[in-house]
Amino acid sequence: MKFYYVYILLCNDDTLYVGVTSDINRRVMEHNAGKYPEAYTHSRRSVSLVFYQDFTNPNQAIEFEKKLKKWSRVKKQALIDGGFEMLQDLSECRNATHHKYKPDEGDIEE
Repeated sequence: MKFYYVYILLCNDDTLYVGVTSDINRRVMEHNAGKYPEAYTHSRRSVSLVFYQDFTNPNQAIEFEKKLKKWSRVKKQALIDGGFEMLQDLSECRNATHHKYKPDEGDIEE
């Protein structure tokens, strides 16, 4: 059975990089070797693998990678640290214009 991996690397400048691969050991070595000069991690080597999740379906892996790339640093760190109970709270919109923070029509005084 073939596996696909979504992974998070910690770069030497303390940033996080999210990727997907079918061979996680080879891919981490490529990041550290600087195989692709145009890659985000090239100037941020050395990198260390801090999280990975395996999938048997490549489409699921790609979708999860896309989702992770949109997450905040804090939410990615919670995933890395195993703080799964925090993920829901970190997913909530905190924008002042969000419906949750607007008063109901009946609450507005004229």
